[in-house]
Amino acid sequence: MNRGMPVVKPKNMKNTLLRLLELTKGQRRGLGWIMLLSVCTSFSAVLSPYIIGQIVNRVETGDIITRLILLLVAIYLSDWLVRFLQHFFMASIGQRMILHIRNTLFTKMKELPLAFFDTRRHGELMSRLTNDIDNISSTISDSLSQLMTYFCTIIGVLVIMLRLSPGLTCVAFVSVGLIFLLTKTVTTHTRKYFAAQQAALGVLNGQVEESISGLSMVKAFGREERLRSRFHENNAKLCEVATKAQIWSGYLMPIMNVINNLNYVMIAVISGVMAAKGLIGVGLISSFLLYSKQFSRPFVDIANIYNNFQTAVAGAERVFEILDEATEPEDVPGALELKEPRGEVVFEHVVFGYDPEKPVLRDVSIKIEAGMKVAVVGSTGAGKTTFINLLTRFYDVNDGRILLDGRDLREYKMADLRDAFGVVLQDTSLFGTSIRDNLCYGREEATEEQMIKAAKTAGADGFIRRLPQGYDTVLQQGGAQLSQGERQLLTIARAVLTDAPILILDEATSSVDTVTEQRIRRAMLEITKGRTSIIIAHRLSTIRDSDLILLMEAGQIVEKGNHEQLMALNGRYAAMYRTQTG
Repeated sequence: MNRGMPVVKPKNMKNTLLRLLELTKGQRRGLGWIMLLSVCTSFSAVLSPYIIGQIVNRVETGDIITRLILLLVAIYLSDWLVRFLQHFFMASIGQRMILHIRNTLFTKMKELPLAFFDTRRHGELMSRLTNDIDNISSTISDSLSQLMTYFCTIIGVLVIMLRLSPGLTCVAFVSVGLIFLLTKTVTTHTRKYFAAQQAALGVLNGQVEESISGLSMVKAFGREERLRSRFHENNAKLCEVATKAQIWSGYLMPIMNVINNLNYVMIAVISGVMAAKGLIGVGLISSFLLYSKQFSRPFVDIANIYNNFQTAVAGAERVFEILDEATEPEDVPGALELKEPRGEVVFEHVVFGYDPEKPVLRDVSIKIEAGMKVAVVGSTGAGKTTFINLLTRFYDVNDGRILLDGRDLREYKMADLRDAFGVVLQDTSLFGTSIRDNLCYGREEATEEQMIKAAKTAGADGFIRRLPQGYDTVLQQGGAQLSQGERQLLTIARAVLTDAPILILDEATSSVDTVTEQRIRRAMLEITKGRTSIIIAHRLSTIRDSDLILLMEAGQIVEKGNHEQLMALNGRYAAMYRTQTG
């Protein structure tokens, strides 16, 4: 199944930036200090050209300029100190903002339903959590304080230029208009290319994640060359769009410098003519030429910063796409606490499909008494795992309802409901921590004795003690140093340790040898006593002692009864059993 989802290009920069601004609520005081420092920094840019003009005038008249030079030196030294403080505060605030964004996104991911992850490439989601947020981080840390400084500088310089010469100020505005038009033209192209770059990077990360996790399968089928070819293809696509993005963004600075220099020449010529006519002095020309540089340069830098914003905005919108996803259903008002559940389960005319147009379960009705041991069997795709997913509320039914102890599952608090189940899924999930931490994952307060007893019950204690550090052995990612059967035994022990009133085993013995299977079967007889147990199995020999066996086909229960009843029925179950046992 293709789980990748297309990523749209940024559609609304204004709203995205406003949403980023909302995330700065906890840092508003720090941003206020940065704003004050930005005003102080712009003060140097505004005042220094005026003082230089005064120095030129006094040199022309032969006056003493020592105090003015000392004042100019003091301004430049103060400017260095203020800029240092500005960068110091911005780095701290920027990283705290990114910390908040990354925590918010990760928290959101934990609240999303399984349906979201079933339709997305995991590597692409990882790219959003890392690369996209890093792009936002670099933009905030490098650009935000500069934008504040440039804004204050432009306002201050514009006021002084108008006071010195309104006519020359109008000439300076010519370059500003040209820069604005050029920026609009270039960013129209760079926006889509930077968005495509982030999308291509997400696809590449998804392939890398899948390739590493499935490397053994790649080697087993000899598909290294095809994998390499696909990687080169995706990498080349990323290179292509990234090159276009960088080329278009690279147009800005060289052309803007040309515009800036031409504007400088125009002002110099016009001011020279005005000086020759006695309209202005040499000191004013010196000041205004410096002010024209001060006035146009922020626009050049702002245009470059705005161009770099394309990457950050593309990443921010990809982050907000996840933040805007619907979370798992919230508890209904007045949700019930589930204390000491008995374990009676009733399916009433349940209909469900991952795609509502294609039902997987069709009008399923069954009653499971508390304490009953129930096995669900059937061919692949019959709906067995879906049966479990609905019971644990990984998904909600499309129609009908599921009752637990006489109440609809949706009436209970989600946390209480999940605590009522001990689950062993078909795909083992182990974390890169110690075996001890993995076993106690669902019950952190468990004692050493309880943990060891659960491991012995599942038949895992023996191989655990043979490991170098025993229960303190740190597993590689996913428990790669263990066999598939050993990993399965650990997940069974973890479920046993939770001591939940309802036990679900989804193909729990599918990856173990026959000897271990018999040991698990004996353990299952022990751990299922006094609790409702639902077992999905392909090996029918492991569920002969079940109180109720449900045979599913095409999303419906076609046969039900215990082993003897179904064998006497001589139907599909009997045929399956005879086929397996010979």
